[in-house]
Parts: sequence; structure tokens; C-alpha cells
Amino acid sequence: MIARRFDRFGTTIFTEMTLLAARYGAVNLAQGFPDFDGPAFIKRAAVEAINADGHGANQYARMFGLPALNAAIAADWVARTGLETDPGTCVTVTSGCTEAICAALMGLVNPGERVVLFEPYYDSYRAGVAMAGGEPVFVTLRAPDDRHGVFWFDEAQLRAAFALRPRCVLINTPHNPTGKVFTRAELELVARLCVEHDVIALVDEVYEHLTYDPGLPHVHLATLSGMAERTLTLSSLGKTFSLTGWKIGWSIGPAGLNKAVRAAHQFMTFSSATPLQAGAAAAAGGSAEAKEAIAELVEMLDGNRRFLAGVLADAGFEVFQPAGAYFIMVDWTRARPGGSGPLGERLESDAAFCKHLTEHAGVCAIPPGVFYENVQHGRPLARFAFCKKRATLEQAAQRLSRWAKGETRADGS
Repeated sequence: MIARRFDRFGTTIFTEMTLLAARYGAVNLAQGFPDFDGPAFIKRAAVEAINADGHGANQYARMFGLPALNAAIAADWVARTGLETDPGTCVTVTSGCTEAICAALMGLVNPGERVVLFEPYYDSYRAGVAMAGGEPVFVTLRAPDDRHGVFWFDEAQLRAAFALRPRCVLINTPHNPTGKVFTRAELELVARLCVEHDVIALVDEVYEHLTYDPGLPHVHLATLSGMAERTLTLSSLGKTFSLTGWKIGWSIGPAGLNKAVRAAHQFMTFSSATPLQAGAAAAAGGSAEAKEAIAELVEMLDGNRRFLAGVLADAGFEVFQPAGAYFIMVDWTRARPGGSGPLGERLESDAAFCKHLTEHAGVCAIPPGVFYENVQHGRPLARFAFCKKRATLEQAAQRLSRWAKGETRADGS
């Protein structure tokens, strides 16, 4: 009964693993949402909008965004990038960044046109390309090795992908699931290829504020030479302010590219929740209060990142320390719980490992093979989220410690 374009996707891995965590009473470090709320001042602004009788805040918003939110997004963008941005034509508010990605692909990509994707990718990318009728071309981010200390890609593979004359490239930095922050040199290479081959760039920057290495800051691709006129930058409120359930996202870029986003958006959701847009406007403009909230979140997440990395290393995993976002990737194959043989010799896949860990350790992670076209690239890996209360991570740490020693869970499993 399901259309063929969705044949390969099935149920999203996030739903599958969250249901599995609930079944086994596991600490859910799989799905990337905080188990704490965002700043009170943003929530107050939304509540005030709901209660402001006669101001229309509980009716449809303008299709491309509440004027106050568009203005706030544009002002913050200009302050951070120096790029001229008209809030009426160059900003489109969407129902989360996921919708912005899908609307951009459907508005820009004609059936049969190619889209370059870096794998592993956030799972909606591949589905969005399919919905647009596009053909994906993959460039693989490979795990750190003896020559590369971070996830890396082969320049020749990237050049070969651009030689196929794609319509656009979709890049995510800071990156989910690897935690990679693309360097300026890497982005300059992407920029040169986009200009040389006349390719549009879609940049998912939902983790733009969540970086942890001062020597590796986030770079906006749109600010590089020749890119302002060919780049759509996509972001959202959810990750920056721990309000993922609000689903307020946006695209920023030239009016012509935003017209393409709006062409699809108007028939997908038309507009996002009006009072939540009002709340978002209180945060998105780069106020002192917003900057303080971001700084506090980054400090907390950085501490969580370091804590969980240590826990995972103590459990026997090879840890790939992330420079951004809020996930840690590990190689699980050489872990020896209870002094047993390496898990890689007993479990056939990352999915089998994550099910094993959920059932026997009571900690749930994501198997990233589903984010690769060639699932074997993901086989030795697992992704853990650290966007949680410290108490949640400490509970996971206790369970992982017992599992690593070969002890059974407190419930006997």
C-alpha cells in the first residue's frame, strides 16, 4: 500500500530504538532530544502570545513566517555574517529544520537531478531526495584512522561527485551523527566546486552554536567566496535552545532560493504554530539573554561530552571525540564485556550490538548503519547522545560499568 519511493526506508530508526528502550527499561541515549526544558523567557513569550486575546496569535501565521520572527532571524544572521538579508524575502520559517530540508529539496530538485550527500547522513536527507524524485550521490565520511584524527572524506570522491553535474549538495556542519565540524579548508573546497560546477548548496546548521573546540569554530558556508548567491542555510530553534518539540525552523538565503522553499512549504504545512513563532522571536534575535542561555547550554554539553566519553572508554569502546553537535560515535567491535572475546566476533552488525546493549546493559544507542548507503561503513559504529541531564548520564554510566564487568542488570537480565 505504500508508495514505492518509500520502499527502502521503513520506520525511522529513532522510533525503533526509542520503542526498544521503553521495552527494556533502558536509559535512552539513542534519540537526540534533551530530557530538560529550554529557557523560561522563551516559553513565557509563547504563553503570553497564546493569552493575548485579539492579537491573532492563535490563528494562522503568515505563510513564510511571523514578521517578528523573520526580523529577528535576519538581524541575527546579518550580525553574525555581514550578509545583507531582507527578512521578507530572504527568510522562510518552517516546521522545524526537517521541513526546511524537505521543502528545499522538493522546491529545487527536478526528477532525475542529482544531489550530493555526505554519508552518514541524517535519515530525512535520503527520504527528502526520494520525495523530490532526485538521485543521490554519496561522499563517505570515514572513521578516524592512523592518518586522520577525525572523520574525513576523500577529496577525489567529492570531485567525482561534482563532476556528475549535480543540482545541489547537502552538507551538515556541525555534523550528525559523527560530531564533525567541517574545517574552513574543507568548506572552501566545497565552495570552489559549487562555483566551478554551478551547484546550489543546502547547509543544515542546526548545531551551529554547539561547538566545543575553540580552534575549530563553526564556519558558515554562505560567507565564503562566491557562495552567498547560491547557498540556503537551514537551521532551527530546537537544538540551540533545547526546545525540539516546538519544531520551529527556517531557511536563510537569496530571495530566488527562498521562493523555491516557499513553493513547497505553502502546500506542506503552510505555516508553523503562531504562538511558538512568537516565543522563538524572543530568542532568535541574538539578545543578551539568548546569548547567555546558549553559553550555559554549551558549557553543560561540553561537560557531558567529556563525562560520557570517559564512561564509554572505560566500558571498552574506542571513542571518537566530537567537536560539535551532541553525539559521540564509538567503535564497539573490540569491547570485551566480562573478559569475553571481542564483540565484533560475536555480533554481526551495529543493529545487533545496539539491541544487545539495550537488553543486557539497559542503555540504548543508535546503530548508524542506516545513515550510510553502504551499511558496512556503519557496522563497527554506534552513536550515543549526551544532550541529557547529568543524572541520566550517571545512570547510564553505572549500567555500562556493570555490563563491562559482565554483571547482570539489577532486574536480573
